[in-house]
Amino acid sequence: MTARFLAVVSDSHLTAEPASADALRAALAVVEAGARPDALLLPGDLAADGEPGAYRLLREVVDPVAARLGIPVVPVMGNHDERGAFRAALGTSGEPGEPWDTTTRVGGLRIAVLDSTVPGHHHGELDPGQLDRLRAELAEPAPEGTVLLLHHPPLPSPVPSVDLLRLRGTEKLAEVLAGSDVRMIVCGHAHYAGAGALAGIPVWIAPALIYRVDALPPAGRLRGVSGPAISRVDLVEGTVVATAVPLDGEPVYDVDAAERVAWMRERIPAP
Repeated sequence: MTARFLAVVSDSHLTAEPASADALRAALAVVEAGARPDALLLPGDLAADGEPGAYRLLREVVDPVAARLGIPVVPVMGNHDERGAFRAALGTSGEPGEPWDTTTRVGGLRIAVLDSTVPGHHHGELDPGQLDRLRAELAEPAPEGTVLLLHHPPLPSPVPSVDLLRLRGTEKLAEVLAGSDVRMIVCGHAHYAGAGALAGIPVWIAPALIYRVDALPPAGRLRGVSGPAISRVDLVEGTVVATAVPLDGEPVYDVDAAERVAWMRERIPAP
Protein backbone atom coordinates (compact mmCIF):
# COMPACT_ATOMS: atom_id res chain seq x y z
CA MET A 1 0.00 0.00 0.00
CA THR A 2 1.31 3.47 -0.93
CA ALA A 3 2.66 5.54 1.96
CA ARG A 4 0.83 8.84 2.45
CA PHE A 5 1.71 11.96 4.44
CA LEU A 6 -1.01 14.44 5.36
CA ALA A 7 -0.17 17.85 6.84
CA VAL A 8 -2.76 19.05 9.36
CA VAL A 9 -3.29 22.71 10.32
CA SER A 10 -6.29 23.15 12.61
CA ASP A 11 -8.12 25.99 14.34
CA SER A 12 -6.48 29.03 12.77
CA HIS A 13 -9.37 31.35 13.86
CA LEU A 14 -8.66 34.01 11.23
CA THR A 15 -10.31 37.41 11.03
CA ALA A 16 -10.21 39.74 8.02
CA GLU A 17 -7.11 41.44 9.47
CA PRO A 18 -3.94 40.32 7.65
CA ALA A 19 -2.01 40.03 10.93
CA SER A 20 -4.42 37.31 12.12
CA ALA A 21 -2.81 35.00 9.55
CA ASP A 22 0.75 35.41 10.83
CA ALA A 23 0.70 32.06 12.63
CA LEU A 24 -0.81 30.40 9.57
CA ARG A 25 1.92 31.83 7.36
CA ALA A 26 4.55 30.52 9.76
CA ALA A 27 2.90 27.10 9.86
CA LEU A 28 2.75 26.84 6.09
CA ALA A 29 6.38 27.89 5.83
CA VAL A 30 7.23 24.88 7.99
CA VAL A 31 5.09 22.63 5.79
CA GLU A 32 6.61 23.95 2.59
CA ALA A 33 10.18 23.62 3.84
CA GLY A 34 9.73 19.97 4.79
CA ALA A 35 8.93 16.80 2.91
CA ARG A 36 6.10 17.30 0.44
CA PRO A 37 2.75 16.18 1.89
CA ASP A 38 0.08 14.49 -0.19
CA ALA A 39 -2.62 16.87 1.06
CA LEU A 40 -3.19 19.74 3.47
CA LEU A 41 -6.02 19.14 5.95
CA LEU A 42 -7.73 22.08 7.70
CA PRO A 43 -10.02 20.51 10.34
CA GLY A 44 -12.25 23.46 11.14
CA ASP A 45 -12.48 26.84 12.86
CA LEU A 46 -10.68 28.38 9.95
CA ALA A 47 -12.27 31.71 10.89
CA ALA A 48 -12.85 33.27 14.31
CA ASP A 49 -16.35 34.55 13.60
CA GLY A 50 -17.21 33.34 10.12
CA GLU A 51 -16.72 36.69 8.42
CA PRO A 52 -16.26 36.54 4.62
CA GLY A 53 -12.99 38.47 4.75
CA ALA A 54 -11.42 35.79 6.91
CA TYR A 55 -12.01 33.16 4.25
CA ARG A 56 -10.64 35.43 1.53
CA LEU A 57 -7.53 35.90 3.65
CA LEU A 58 -7.28 32.14 4.14
CA ARG A 59 -7.25 31.59 0.40
CA GLU A 60 -4.71 34.35 -0.15
CA VAL A 61 -2.35 32.62 2.27
CA VAL A 62 -3.04 28.94 1.58
CA ASP A 63 -3.67 28.78 -2.16
CA PRO A 64 -0.17 29.85 -3.34
CA VAL A 65 1.50 27.33 -1.02
CA ALA A 66 -0.78 24.52 -2.16
CA ALA A 67 -0.16 25.45 -5.79
CA ARG A 68 3.61 25.39 -5.35
CA LEU A 69 3.42 22.02 -3.62
CA GLY A 70 0.86 20.70 -6.10
CA ILE A 71 -1.42 19.32 -3.39
CA PRO A 72 -5.13 19.52 -2.59
CA VAL A 73 -6.43 21.51 0.37
CA VAL A 74 -9.21 19.83 2.35
CA PRO A 75 -11.13 22.37 4.47
CA VAL A 76 -13.63 21.45 7.18
CA MET A 77 -16.40 23.45 8.82
CA GLY A 78 -15.90 24.26 12.52
CA ASN A 79 -18.23 25.74 15.11
CA HIS A 80 -16.71 29.22 14.62
CA ASP A 81 -17.21 29.02 10.85
CA GLU A 82 -20.31 30.17 8.96
CA ARG A 83 -21.65 27.87 6.27
CA GLY A 84 -22.70 30.53 3.77
CA ALA A 85 -19.46 32.51 3.83
CA PHE A 86 -17.40 29.30 4.01
CA ARG A 87 -19.11 27.84 0.94
CA ALA A 88 -18.96 31.11 -1.00
CA ALA A 89 -15.21 31.47 -0.49
CA LEU A 90 -14.09 27.85 -0.66
CA GLY A 91 -16.51 26.74 -3.34
CA THR A 92 -18.74 23.72 -3.73
CA SER A 93 -22.23 23.04 -5.01
CA GLY A 94 -25.21 23.10 -2.66
CA GLU A 95 -27.29 25.58 -0.70
CA PRO A 96 -25.52 28.01 1.66
CA GLY A 97 -27.03 26.43 4.78
CA GLU A 98 -26.38 22.80 3.87
CA PRO A 99 -23.70 20.78 5.67
CA TRP A 100 -20.28 20.91 4.02
CA ASP A 101 -19.69 17.22 3.35
CA THR A 102 -17.08 16.47 0.70
CA THR A 103 -14.83 13.73 -0.60
CA THR A 104 -11.29 14.20 -1.90
CA ARG A 105 -9.21 11.47 -3.56
CA VAL A 106 -5.44 11.37 -3.19
CA GLY A 107 -4.42 8.49 -5.40
CA GLY A 108 -6.24 5.53 -3.92
CA LEU A 109 -6.81 7.24 -0.56
CA ARG A 110 -10.27 8.65 0.14
CA ILE A 111 -10.58 11.65 2.46
CA ALA A 112 -14.21 11.96 3.57
CA VAL A 113 -15.27 15.20 5.27
CA LEU A 114 -18.31 15.51 7.54
CA ASP A 115 -19.69 18.85 8.72
CA SER A 116 -20.33 18.26 12.42
CA THR A 117 -21.40 21.83 13.18
CA VAL A 118 -24.77 22.87 14.59
CA PRO A 119 -25.54 26.45 13.47
CA GLY A 120 -25.87 28.73 16.47
CA HIS A 121 -24.24 26.24 18.85
CA HIS A 122 -20.72 25.04 19.62
CA HIS A 123 -21.18 21.30 20.21
CA GLY A 124 -21.18 18.83 17.33
CA GLU A 125 -23.83 16.57 15.79
CA LEU A 126 -24.30 14.57 12.60
CA ASP A 127 -27.80 14.30 11.20
CA PRO A 128 -29.29 11.00 9.97
CA GLY A 129 -28.90 12.03 6.33
CA GLN A 130 -25.18 12.59 6.76
CA LEU A 131 -24.75 9.18 8.37
CA ASP A 132 -26.76 7.52 5.60
CA ARG A 133 -24.62 9.17 2.92
CA LEU A 134 -21.44 8.16 4.72
CA ARG A 135 -22.66 4.58 5.03
CA ALA A 136 -23.43 4.48 1.30
CA GLU A 137 -20.02 5.91 0.39
CA LEU A 138 -18.12 3.50 2.63
CA ALA A 139 -20.00 0.55 1.15
CA GLU A 140 -17.41 0.62 -1.65
CA PRO A 141 -13.91 0.44 -0.14
CA ALA A 142 -11.19 2.73 -1.49
CA PRO A 143 -7.96 1.11 -2.73
CA GLU A 144 -5.94 2.76 0.07
CA GLY A 145 -8.74 3.07 2.59
CA THR A 146 -10.38 6.19 4.00
CA VAL A 147 -9.44 9.00 6.36
CA LEU A 148 -12.50 10.58 7.99
CA LEU A 149 -12.21 14.27 8.75
CA LEU A 150 -14.53 16.31 11.00
CA HIS A 151 -14.15 19.16 13.47
CA HIS A 152 -15.61 17.81 16.72
CA PRO A 153 -13.78 14.92 18.41
CA PRO A 154 -15.95 11.81 18.87
CA LEU A 155 -14.25 11.26 22.24
CA PRO A 156 -14.75 12.34 25.85
CA SER A 157 -12.40 15.08 27.05
CA PRO A 158 -10.54 15.42 30.35
CA VAL A 159 -11.22 19.17 30.12
CA PRO A 160 -14.81 19.83 31.33
CA SER A 161 -15.45 22.80 29.04
CA VAL A 162 -14.26 20.86 26.00
CA ASP A 163 -16.27 17.80 26.99
CA LEU A 164 -19.47 19.85 26.87
CA LEU A 165 -18.70 20.78 23.27
CA ARG A 166 -17.71 17.40 21.83
CA LEU A 167 -19.54 15.41 19.16
CA ARG A 168 -22.86 13.99 20.34
CA GLY A 169 -24.35 10.72 19.13
CA THR A 170 -21.00 9.03 18.67
CA GLU A 171 -22.56 5.59 19.01
CA LYS A 172 -24.44 6.17 15.75
CA LEU A 173 -21.25 7.17 13.96
CA ALA A 174 -19.51 4.12 15.42
CA GLU A 175 -22.21 1.87 13.95
CA VAL A 176 -21.58 3.30 10.48
CA LEU A 177 -17.80 2.99 10.78
CA ALA A 178 -17.64 -0.52 12.22
CA GLY A 179 -16.12 -2.90 9.67
CA SER A 180 -15.47 -0.11 7.13
CA ASP A 181 -12.21 0.83 5.42
CA VAL A 182 -11.73 3.94 7.59
CA ARG A 183 -8.12 3.88 8.80
CA MET A 184 -8.12 7.03 10.91
CA ILE A 185 -10.41 9.82 12.12
CA VAL A 186 -8.85 13.30 12.22
CA CYS A 187 -10.48 16.22 14.02
CA GLY A 188 -9.64 19.50 15.77
CA HIS A 189 -11.72 21.72 18.08
CA ALA A 190 -10.19 20.76 21.44
CA HIS A 191 -7.07 22.95 21.07
CA TYR A 192 -4.79 20.20 22.37
CA ALA A 193 -3.21 17.15 20.79
CA GLY A 194 -4.91 13.93 21.81
CA ALA A 195 -5.68 10.42 20.67
CA GLY A 196 -8.25 7.69 21.24
CA ALA A 197 -10.37 5.26 19.26
CA LEU A 198 -13.93 4.91 17.99
CA ALA A 199 -15.19 1.55 16.74
CA GLY A 200 -11.60 0.35 16.93
CA ILE A 201 -10.45 3.14 14.60
CA PRO A 202 -7.67 5.51 15.76
CA VAL A 203 -8.81 9.09 16.41
CA TRP A 204 -6.33 11.97 16.23
CA ILE A 205 -7.23 15.32 17.80
CA ALA A 206 -5.02 17.82 16.00
CA PRO A 207 -3.49 20.63 18.07
CA ALA A 208 -4.61 24.18 17.40
CA LEU A 209 -2.73 26.96 15.69
CA ILE A 210 -4.34 29.80 17.67
CA TYR A 211 -3.58 28.66 21.25
CA ARG A 212 -3.44 25.53 23.41
CA VAL A 213 -5.96 24.41 26.00
CA ASP A 214 -4.07 23.11 29.03
CA ALA A 215 -5.23 19.52 29.53
CA LEU A 216 -3.52 19.30 32.94
CA PRO A 217 -4.04 22.70 34.62
CA PRO A 218 -3.92 23.31 38.36
CA ALA A 219 -6.85 21.59 40.07
CA GLY A 220 -10.08 23.54 39.74
CA ARG A 221 -8.82 25.73 36.90
CA LEU A 222 -9.41 25.98 33.16
CA ARG A 223 -6.49 27.46 31.29
CA GLY A 224 -5.48 28.36 27.77
CA VAL A 225 -1.82 28.98 27.01
CA SER A 226 0.25 30.10 24.07
CA GLY A 227 1.86 27.42 21.98
CA PRO A 228 0.88 27.05 18.32
CA ALA A 229 1.22 23.62 16.78
CA ILE A 230 0.39 21.70 13.64
CA SER A 231 0.59 17.97 13.06
CA ARG A 232 1.29 15.28 10.52
CA VAL A 233 -0.52 12.03 9.80
CA ASP A 234 1.41 9.24 8.11
CA LEU A 235 -0.30 6.20 6.63
CA VAL A 236 2.48 3.69 6.16
CA GLU A 237 3.23 -0.03 6.39
CA GLY A 238 -0.35 -0.99 7.12
CA THR A 239 -0.67 1.39 10.07
CA VAL A 240 -1.23 5.06 10.86
CA VAL A 241 0.96 7.45 12.85
CA ALA A 242 -0.02 10.94 14.07
CA THR A 243 2.60 13.38 15.33
CA ALA A 244 2.21 16.84 16.87
CA VAL A 245 4.61 19.50 15.58
CA PRO A 246 4.96 22.47 17.98
CA LEU A 247 6.03 25.69 16.28
CA ASP A 248 7.45 27.62 19.23
CA GLY A 249 10.57 25.67 20.21
CA GLU A 250 14.22 26.58 19.76
CA PRO A 251 16.52 24.05 17.99
CA VAL A 252 18.57 21.78 20.24
CA TYR A 253 20.36 20.25 17.28
CA ASP A 254 20.15 20.72 13.50
CA VAL A 255 22.27 18.27 11.50
CA ASP A 256 22.35 16.69 8.06
CA ALA A 257 19.75 13.91 8.12
CA ALA A 258 21.45 11.54 5.68
CA GLU A 259 24.79 11.80 7.48
CA ARG A 260 23.25 11.25 10.92
CA VAL A 261 21.17 8.25 9.81
CA ALA A 262 24.21 6.69 8.12
CA TRP A 263 26.23 7.21 11.32
CA MET A 264 23.49 5.56 13.38
CA ARG A 265 23.16 2.60 11.02
CA GLU A 266 26.83 1.85 11.44
CA ARG A 267 26.29 1.50 15.18
CA ILE A 268 22.83 -0.07 15.47
CA PRO A 269 22.27 -3.76 14.63
CA ALA A 270 20.06 -4.40 11.61
CA PRO A 271 16.56 -5.70 12.48
